[in-house]
Parts: sequence; structure tokens; C-alpha cells
Amino acid sequence: MNALARGKLITFEGGEGAGKSTHAKRLAKFLEGRGLDVTRTREPGGSEGAEEIRRLLVEGAPGRWTPLTETFLYAAARADHVARLVEPALAAGRWVISDRFTDSTLAYQGYGHGLDAATIETVNALAAGGLMPDLTVLLDLPVDEGLARAGKRADDGPLAGREDRYERMDRAFHQRLRDGFRAIAAADTARCVVIDATRPVDDVAAAIAAAVTERLLDP
Repeated sequence: MNALARGKLITFEGGEGAGKSTHAKRLAKFLEGRGLDVTRTREPGGSEGAEEIRRLLVEGAPGRWTPLTETFLYAAARADHVARLVEPALAAGRWVISDRFTDSTLAYQGYGHGLDAATIETVNALAAGGLMPDLTVLLDLPVDEGLARAGKRADDGPLAGREDRYERMDRAFHQRLRDGFRAIAAADTARCVVIDATRPVDDVAAAIAAAVTERLLDP
């Protein structure tokens, strides 16, 4: 790969328990097998400052923040993440895979909590510096299945048992969230691909690899 060529940004989106982290890891291995330099990250988080803000968002009572406050917190985390990790990696020619990005703010704070889309889009654009993913993979599955999966996740670190603030929100919120993600994907089919996440893990991974190959590797 030409070291001067800008890298690609691939984002994973979806509700709780959709398998974003699992498939971000699988895709990173697939791309590395194609000879690409890959950086895997997440939101909120990905940089030191953004990881500090993450704790404010994923821990505590479901109603601890207003929708607008949440949006600003996500924006602060994203601005640091993009400036310190994402943009430097892309400029160096690395491919970046992010577990969530701007679509999550529109889905969670917009469709989920009812904040108007125009406000979110303005804040997102400022925080991300206008950066948009080259490809967004939406892992879609029914709400009840996603919440059941999320409840069974193994402990993967000291904060794992506490990062459940959104999971504890009511089912109606999670249904709005799923509907929102599907609407976002339908409105931008050139950027988004919807993957049925109810299928076996290997089948989902194969579908993701095929979509990335078709859209970004062998266009």
C-alpha cells in the first residue's frame, strides 16, 4: 500500500448486544490479512481524554443526563478522539475501525431521547470536523435478542459490570433506537450496509468481509 495514501474509516453501529466489538475484531484480522495497517478504536473513548468522558456516559443512573447534555459530552469525547487518534491514523495511511461514531449520537440522543436531528447534526459536524465514515456497518437484530445478549456478556474488565447505563433504559427506548438506526441506513445506502446480526457469528463476519471487499477493496 502506498504509505502516502489516506486510510479508510469503517464504523460499526447497532443497538446493545449487536456484536459490534466482536465483528470489529474479526474485520481487523481480515483486513490485516489483506496487508493493511489497521487501528481499532471505540466511542465514546479511543483517546485518553475521551475514555475519561466515557465513564460519565456509560455508568450511573439512566436519567443522569438530559439529551442535550449527553450530546455535548459525546461531542467532547469525539472531538478529542478524532483529533488525537482517528485523523492522525487516517493521514498515516492506516485503516480505522471504530465501534460507534456519529450515527450513534443521532440514534441514541435523537431517535432514542427525542433531541432534534438538526441540533445533533450540527454538533456532530463540529466534533468530527466534518469527517464521515467511508463505510458504516449496521448490525441489526430484534431488541429483545440484543438485550438478552448484552445481559450475558462476560466480564471483560473492571468497568464491565458498571457500563450498563443504556442497557437499563426501557424497552421502548431500545425499539426507537433500532428504528432510528434502520432509518439512518435507509437514508444513506451509499455509505451504510445493513447486516442481519441474528445469524451465526461466522456468517455475519463473512457478510461483513464481503461488503467491505465489494465497496472498499475491489470497487
